[in-house]
Formats: sequence, structure tokens, C-alpha cells
Amino acid sequence: MGWKATPIEDKGKAKETTKIGKDSKYQLGKENKPLFTIPITPEKQADTLEVLIDSGATSSFLHPCTAELLCLPLIDLPSPCTITMLDGLSPQAGKIWKKANLTFSFDGKQMTKTFLICNTGSHTTILGLKWLDAHNLEINWNMHTLTFPHTPPKHMAVAKEEEADKNPLEGVPLEYHQYAKVFGEEEFNKLPPHWHYNIGIELTKDGPLNLPLYSMTDAKSSTLKDWLRDELKAGKIQPSKSSISSPVMFVPKKDGSQRLVVDYCCLNNQTKKNVYPLPQPDDLMAQLGGAKVFTKLDLQWGYNNVQVKEGNKWKTTFCTKYGLYKSLVMTGVQHLTNAPAAFQHFMNKLFKDLLDKCVIIYLDDILIYSKDDAAHAKHVHKVLCWLMDNQLFCKASKCAFHVTSVEYLGIIVSDKGFSLDKLKIQAVQEWLVPTKVKEVQLFLGFANFLC
Repeated sequence: MGWKATPIEDKGKAKETTKIGKDSKYQLGKENKPLFTIPITPEKQADTLEVLIDSGATSSFLHPCTAELLCLPLIDLPSPCTITMLDGLSPQAGKIWKKANLTFSFDGKQMTKTFLICNTGSHTTILGLKWLDAHNLEINWNMHTLTFPHTPPKHMAVAKEEEADKNPLEGVPLEYHQYAKVFGEEEFNKLPPHWHYNIGIELTKDGPLNLPLYSMTDAKSSTLKDWLRDELKAGKIQPSKSSISSPVMFVPKKDGSQRLVVDYCCLNNQTKKNVYPLPQPDDLMAQLGGAKVFTKLDLQWGYNNVQVKEGNKWKTTFCTKYGLYKSLVMTGVQHLTNAPAAFQHFMNKLFKDLLDKCVIIYLDDILIYSKDDAAHAKHVHKVLCWLMDNQLFCKASKCAFHVTSVEYLGIIVSDKGFSLDKLKIQAVQEWLVPTKVKEVQLFLGFANFLC
């Protein structure tokens, strides 16, 4: 039962093979058996992923098109893996060349997991035995339920503090350690300064701006209470007495943890739209001609870096079973209709002197490009200096420094030009014949992206 990673022979190296058991036959659509799947919510995503739980898999796996749609940086394996069935048969999937780190939420917990990238058939993701063991999950195979053991709030708080103590500069070149604040957790957890580009909410007409409270399980209620406590402590939300409010709900992330989302559908319908344009990917790529060295920076919770305008905060009020609260920053209101436009405007104005010279920006993704290493170091120093001066923060684990090839907006950028990752091409070549409408839609969506 399950998928198992072992090495292959390559010039004297240990043999590594990824073995697939019976569960893979079921998930590949070759057997009719009820599958054990759970919904997880990827970081920075509102939509959930249905993930196959395979207790016989020694590794966890992610479909190439899922990695692409989530814009996950792909990491080369030290040596490729091949896939064989535990019964000795060889499927079509071929070799595994890449892995990716995915941060996700499940059952109110956030975590990061490394996945091997390969064709997982009709499933987006497979979580294996190591993940189950690492989190000591409680499994009911008959009811198909999966939960974390109950942890008292005091223990949960300690776990968060310990997680924040990890080295935030891991992967950051020594020459940029002078900008440690940019990659620190402590500074990030403070209220950002006011900007001229703070997001405003201008209503277009009168009408209903309230939706009823959404029901929650006891587990989600406990998570909500913890979230409210942390956000109040950080000064990012405040109690509210507004006459309007929007309900909150939790959506699962890719890693299985839960993300709190405010349902602003009524408010968005009556908000005057900000038509500030987002850049066209083709236009951004056109600026990279001749570049040979790249650094990619990922702003940590980009929307968290911009406040809501004074006089508008009452409109962001959300209702919970524990009372009304309003958001002071955009991190809690990222689903406001004007949030992307406001944030892009903010970033463009902040980096206007560097745009299309050595920097391109799409929302919270910054790409620095140069023609040689000497110039590139100066460009990176300048960008990091501006980020630190303006209290903007990056997540080091999602950044790449001084590389000759990098993935940006789903495209592999290098000194040789642009290309699609070979895994995406392989995914199309090895795609199983769709048998359901959803499978056809998934394939067409991925094919349209490649075109």
C-alpha cells in the first residue's frame, strides 16, 4: 500500500526508486474503491485542495500542474528517482527529478512539507506515512476522519514561539545579513506604518451589507479564538461597533492548516472599483532581455504591509461568535475587491526608480535582474535597503539569491531566455485520459496555461 522513495543507480550512486502500492492504483483511477481524502488550504490561497491520504506511502507527492498553479519553486533532487509499483510493475510516470516545499493548513494547524513532483493521476497531492507519523494524527479509517490530538492552548502558544525562533537568515548570503530585519519575525509582527497608498473603500450605493454568522465546529472555534488573540496582540485588528459586518470562515490550505477568510461578497458588490492595472506577465518578461543573474524575493504576507485608510476601517468589520472586529491592515481583508490594485500601486510607487531597470514586480513577487554579478550585488543591496527602510519583510525560505535560472510567474527565466519546466511538458505527455468533466477541465486549464 502506498508510494515509497528509494534511490536509482547512477554512476556508482545508491539506487533510488519511488515505489507505488495499491493505493496509487485507486488514485490513478484504475480501481473503484472509496478514497480517503482530506481538504487542505495552501498558503496565500483561498481555495482548498483534496489530498489523498496513503498510509503505505513513505513519501509525499505533488502533481506537476498543482505545483505550477501554486507557483511553487521547484528544487532539483540530488539524484533522480524512478517509480515502480510495490508489486513489481512499472507505471507510466517515469523518473522524478524535482521536489517542492508547500506550506499549508489543516485542522487549524499550519505546516510546511516537502513533496516529490510526479504525475499523481486525478489527485493533486498525496500525503504519506512520514507526514502521518510526524504529526501523530488520529485516524478513523471507517469514518474517513483525520484530526490532530487535542493540545491545550498553552502548549499551542509555546509551539508558535519555538517556530518563530528558527534561523530566519537561512539561505540568505552573508553579504546581506546586514538586512536581517527584512527577514525577521519580530518586526513583521508589528503594525505597518501609514502610507499614502493605504487601501480605501468607497461605497457606490445603499443596500444590504450584512450576512449572517457562519457556523463553526468546536475545533474551528478554538482556532478562531487563538487567531483573534494573536491579531489583537499584534494590533492588526480592533473591536468594532460598526453597523455593517461580514462573516468569517476557515478554508483549508495546501499544507492542511486552516486560513481565516472574511466573506466580503456583499461589501465588494457595493464598492467602487479601483482600476489601477496589474502588470501583464508578457510585458514584465520583455524587460529581462540580456539579464544573466537573478534574485527573487517573496514579500511575507504582502498585503499585511499596507493599512486600511482612516475613516474606512469600520467597513472592514467582520462578525464572529466572539464579537465584532475591524481590520487595520490588508492581511485580514485580502479578499476586498480593491486589495490587489491597491497593493500593486503601492509597490510600483515605492520602487518606481528601479522598475524596468533592474526590478520587475507582480504584487508581492519581486525579481531583481542584472547583466553581471558585480552589478547584481549592488542592485540587491539597494532593494533590500529600501525594503528595510520601508518596513517590508521577506520570507527567506521562499527567496532565491544570485541564480542564473529562476521560476517567476510560472516561467523559467534564465540567461538563455524563457522556457517551460520539463516537468510541465512531461505532465502533459503522461496525462491519463480524462474520464470525468472535472478531469477534462483540469487538463484544459493546464494546457491553456502552457499555450
